[in-house]
Amino acid sequence: MQKWRDIFLNGIVKENPILILMIGLCPVLACSSTATDAFGMGVAATFVLLCSNILVSLLRKLIPTEIRIPIFIVIIATFVTITDYTMQAYFPQLSENLGVFVPLIVVNCVILGRAEAFAYRNTLLASILDGLGMGVGFTLAIVLLGIIREILGAGTVFNVKIGISNPATLLILPPGAFIGIGVLIAVWNALRKSKGSVSSPCASCGLRQMCHSSKEGECEALGQIK
Repeated sequence: MQKWRDIFLNGIVKENPILILMIGLCPVLACSSTATDAFGMGVAATFVLLCSNILVSLLRKLIPTEIRIPIFIVIIATFVTITDYTMQAYFPQLSENLGVFVPLIVVNCVILGRAEAFAYRNTLLASILDGLGMGVGFTLAIVLLGIIREILGAGTVFNVKIGISNPATLLILPPGAFIGIGVLIAVWNALRKSKGSVSSPCASCGLRQMCHSSKEGECEALGQIK
């Protein structure tokens, strides 16, 4: 039970794709001007991540190693198409707001990275928990950023006015996204340090899942590359 819990919480806390690994930032910066748009992007990315993890894990013994990346992209593109069409049909305003960033989920490095680093090497249950954890971590980060930007930049949250008379419009513009994500990452790291959590040198490395017998302070994957 501890193992499954750790896999799920890994994507939320220890390896949050946005606040720790800092990958897949393009949709986070572009789609977080409001909390509603941020939540929509988070749910869409989580759905694609979870479904692609499931299918890659189920087919991992059948996928040839030499062509695994193109196959991963085809799998991911299938679920992105389903997500895009569903959003256009049932949430047209959200689809219009998110624009091209929904189709661009195909090349989101969080999703492709988890397919390669985790789902292709682990069981179905572990891949489901990993997909959910990473998806929840991604959604929490983008929604938190969206809430902060919307409150301070527009005086609303989820399109509900909260009484701020002179919001800083800059925060709902592109520069506000960079300012907001920088502050969030800084606060997150400060909280982790205050709790005394010390991570290994490989904690934020995308190749960490490929290491099996690394010594403390050394990276087996980098050693092989050298």
